[in-house]
Amino acid sequence: MTRRSETLLAFAGAVLILVLAYAVPWLRFVLTIALAKGLAVLGILLLLRAGQVSFGHALYLALAAYTVAFGAMALPEALLLVPLAALFAGVVGLLIGLFVVRYREIFFGMLNLALSMVFYSVLEKFYALTHGADGIRLPPVTFLGRPLAGEAGEWTVLGMALVLALACGALVRVALASPLGEALAGIKTRETRLDFMGVSPKRVLLAAYVASAVMAGFAGAIIALTTRHVTPALSYWTTSGELVFIAILGGAGSVLGPFLGAAAYELTRVYAAATFANAWQLVLGLVLLGVIVFAPGGIWGMIARSRRAA
Repeated sequence: MTRRSETLLAFAGAVLILVLAYAVPWLRFVLTIALAKGLAVLGILLLLRAGQVSFGHALYLALAAYTVAFGAMALPEALLLVPLAALFAGVVGLLIGLFVVRYREIFFGMLNLALSMVFYSVLEKFYALTHGADGIRLPPVTFLGRPLAGEAGEWTVLGMALVLALACGALVRVALASPLGEALAGIKTRETRLDFMGVSPKRVLLAAYVASAVMAGFAGAIIALTTRHVTPALSYWTTSGELVFIAILGGAGSVLGPFLGAAAYELTRVYAAATFANAWQLVLGLVLLGVIVFAPGGIWGMIARSRRAA
């Protein structure tokens, strides 16, 4: 599919989100969370291009969310908190990335998982600072000096999430079509060829890893502003599992895949929890099983096939 077609679909999706959020007010919360998780999965998409998957990217989600929670006490402006949280996540991603990019495949994934669980334990144990499993309630936050609360606050956070999704999606689309994207694909197929060409696979993967941490940071900041409450559960392994689940569900063939997967995941979870309160996880599992068996390319793969058939 051409870049123009993807761009048109992206803007059509943005309009659809706004229409749904206006027509069904309670969907504003669900769609904002879906956009945030789509941002985090967009970062994982970069790693998947290199054949690597992180089972611990919830670390950066939680890191950014807690940055917003603590930072709001001294700096309550959302337009400053969100980039600050993403920047902090990127710096930590750089420090951790210098270590984890030395490894590949299962070792890469499990190292990220281990570090995420270490952070989870820190959040749980330092109760005097983090309030443990109870988490932290966000203090009042402003947007351009106005309180970020009520219906207007919901629309503002949704708008921020939508702008970030479109901007990051465009940047990732350009990156994947650039020499960086080709180098990432080279890591997946034949890494030694990059070495022969004088390109450092570690530096290429590190650049993708830091970018993925920044996008997860944006996601964590949006989630914190949406829920107004952050807990250690954001860094637990199940949250990282959700992100991988969404990546499989949406498909890795396009930058739209993560957002399609996130929307499908959140809507399925909401309706499954309402219909099958004690078995909603089973419904999600069956959905994932169905995607793996009947649509291995994910939702985006189905869309691309239908367009080719037409």
